[in-house]
Amino acid sequence: MPKKFNIVDTESEIQSLTFSQSAKPLEGIVFLNLKPIVDGRGDLTELWSAPWVKTKKVIQPAHIYQSATDFGVVKAWHLHREHTDQFVVTRGKLQVVCADVRRGAGTFKRYNSIIVGAQNPALIKIPPGIMHGWKALSVPEAIVVNLQSHGYDPNDELRFSWDTLSPGVWEPVFR
Repeated sequence: MPKKFNIVDTESEIQSLTFSQSAKPLEGIVFLNLKPIVDGRGDLTELWSAPWVKTKKVIQPAHIYQSATDFGVVKAWHLHREHTDQFVVTRGKLQVVCADVRRGAGTFKRYNSIIVGAQNPALIKIPPGIMHGWKALSVPEAIVVNLQSHGYDPNDELRFSWDTLSPGVWEPVFR
């Protein structure tokens, strides 16, 4: 049974916290690097496999859908109290940012930022209580296949504005 945490769930309280970037994945997050098989005909990439539930700590999806994010758009922030998100970028490139707003978690007030796409394919699992979002970094769009633990439930969808966590977390950063 997954550990239950007290989740910081108001925008004003989240904005009052000071977050720092973590080089290690946040507690409960899985970044599963995928290995494309490339030959003269094209390529093939496994997105999810039943044995991975035991061997790679991913979940059995109950709801699968595809979404598109236009270039430069930030889809953030949201979190869930109950369901687990998993997704794979199948076209384009995304910056994915995850922030731990679970009081008592070992990575509370930490965040991860990772670039995923064709050059760095990965399945990302995000447990309940992790605030997350992404920015499309490729033209014309990024395509994401979502493999979630539950069907859509508006009562389990907490949404916050794109700049709830510092706007400076979003790439590209020009110095």
